[in-house]
Amino acid sequence: MRILIVEDEKRLAVSLAKGLTAEGYAVDVVHDGLEGLHRAGEGVYDLVVLDIMLPGLNGYRVCAALRAAGHDVPILMLTAKDGEYDEAEGLDTGADDYLTKPFSYVVLVARVKALLRRGPGAGSPPVHVHGDLKVDTAARRVFLGEDEVTLTAKEFAVLEQLVQRAGQVVSKAEILEHVWDFAYDGDPNIVEVYVSALRRKLRAELIRTVRGAGYRLETGR
Repeated sequence: MRILIVEDEKRLAVSLAKGLTAEGYAVDVVHDGLEGLHRAGEGVYDLVVLDIMLPGLNGYRVCAALRAAGHDVPILMLTAKDGEYDEAEGLDTGADDYLTKPFSYVVLVARVKALLRRGPGAGSPPVHVHGDLKVDTAARRVFLGEDEVTLTAKEFAVLEQLVQRAGQVVSKAEILEHVWDFAYDGDPNIVEVYVSALRRKLRAELIRTVRGAGYRLETGR
């Protein structure tokens, strides 16, 4: 899952990005409303965490512009303000949820997960079963037969991309786009490293390399 944080308090933005990255999400951060609108309008994000008080364009206007353009990405609004009017205005412009600063990081993560479960990409079931492989994307747990397999956050994120399109070829570029953040400019072969790790922890034949195209999760045993 890919998340965009639009927050002008840089220390807070960096802290949120680190925390959500540790949860296994790919996270991009911008500090300006206009840039946030541009990035969110690209349509590559599964969730936008949007501050209200922003330079360039405030969060209300960013949210309203995205909805007017037909973007249904879930939006979690953040604000230092507190009051029914502010909350009502945020929700009236199309926000899906609202969180007042200061907030508990645990609460933020819970809200993020809830929005992602019911967002545009939430049509797929949270539990994917393919033969004796079971992947619970909500609980972030993986089972092979009766045994639970422990994966790192990045390993799980790569597997999630494959399992959500089981039987289809997923390109290396698509995995990079959804698992690593926008600013990643390292070796794209990092995907191969994580696929190899998944093959060792699961079964090598579960993930097939389609030469020149990408990877496919096999749906049979």
